[in-house]
Amino acid sequence: MTAITSLTATNSTSNATPGKLDAEKLAEISQLEITDRHVRAHEAAHLAAAGPYATGGPSYTFAIGPDGQRYAVGGEVTLDTSPDPAGPEATVQKAKTIQAAANAPADPSTQDRMVAAQAAGMEADAEAQIFAEQQRGGSGYSQREAPELGKIIAAVA
Repeated sequence: MTAITSLTATNSTSNATPGKLDAEKLAEISQLEITDRHVRAHEAAHLAAAGPYATGGPSYTFAIGPDGQRYAVGGEVTLDTSPDPAGPEATVQKAKTIQAAANAPADPSTQDRMVAAQAAGMEADAEAQIFAEQQRGGSGYSQREAPELGKIIAAVA
């Protein structure tokens, strides 16, 4: 399992204070609201593109704002990055989906790029396995087993 993680740094060290919020705290809340929306949209993009390979919904890291509310400041979507048991062809498709999920947000994080690179490696390994199998077993038929051209045309006509 690999997690696509997106952390947005924030300096939310204020504790909730009763009474009026000053301009500085209102600005902090505004920034936390923007970060919260961004993080949730980012993780939603991963989840939408991951399809069946997401192992659950997004999980979030929260900060408590000066108003006492929780704001998402980081998140992740965990993906199944194991080879597909159906074989290398299915693994190639799975790897492509994982790459698309990792790169789905408009601003992929460093972790997102690392997951995409890992999936590209998985795709390359599966393609090498397909190639090796083709070299061992050949294609569907060999040149001497190929039907004669006249028989193909006759069968179509």
